[in-house]
Amino acid sequence: MTIKFSRNQFLVYSMASVSGILYGKPVKIPERKIPSSGERIPVMGMGTWRTFDVDLNPSARKRLSSVLEIFHDLGGRMIDSSPMYGRSETVIGQLTGNQKRGYFYATKVWVSGEQNGINQMKQSFQKMKVKKIDLFQIHNLLDWKTHLKTLNSWKDSGKIRYTGITHYVPSAFPEIIKIIETQDIDFIQIPYSVFTDDAENYILPAAENTGTAVIVNRPFEGGSAFRRLSKHPLPPIASEIGASSWAQLLLKFILANPSVTCIIPATGNPVHMKENMLAAFGIIPDKNQKKLIKKAVISL
Repeated sequence: MTIKFSRNQFLVYSMASVSGILYGKPVKIPERKIPSSGERIPVMGMGTWRTFDVDLNPSARKRLSSVLEIFHDLGGRMIDSSPMYGRSETVIGQLTGNQKRGYFYATKVWVSGEQNGINQMKQSFQKMKVKKIDLFQIHNLLDWKTHLKTLNSWKDSGKIRYTGITHYVPSAFPEIIKIIETQDIDFIQIPYSVFTDDAENYILPAAENTGTAVIVNRPFEGGSAFRRLSKHPLPPIASEIGASSWAQLLLKFILANPSVTCIIPATGNPVHMKENMLAAFGIIPDKNQKKLIKKAVISL
């Protein structure tokens, strides 16, 4: 059930501490079901492309630790990474590996060949300092038939909990649809934003029909959305749904689609992390409000 606040209540919440307390009562981040299991996960996760690929010097450690603290305190769980993201898996492990905070660890295999894949996946466990990875995905469908056999075996043995496939361009959607219609896949990870909404036409309905969870990547178009929008004032629809920034408006647009399970915006900025997480609270746009958001954004 969606938690609804007035505009003033939402602003009060935004200025509250990140302890998740509003008016003396705990506020839980909205969650959606993973269709294959019924498990519920928060609708806002965290990507790590570029943002966690850093030299973990004292300054970076302090900054990223703050990002994770805010993420956790506002109910975040899913942390998504990949060997493609340089040092990100290692940094995640160094910052969270000894914590028992209920994180939902997701990463990927990104190499060709069965043994190469097994070796790389074993390294991910070591880098992230975990005994079990919640979701292992095949990055950009690379050698997916080979790796899916390994992942299914590891799922059966309990090494991982869920399997998935990913891509970052809509041109891969037809192949993804064929895979989820013929294979046992728990998650897909795809691009979806107010600017790139190809997913609405057929891949999101296909995911719903096949009982496949959907993770949304690139909600801000790799940052280009802000370069396009930041010089403009927020449209009136933003105040109507309690969005106090462009980031929140863009995230709420995506959450308006019930087929989306979780969004994974990436940031290494504590202020931006809080802003992203707060987009999950309050009003989620209805169909008409969603149209108004798209019309306002595309016109700029």
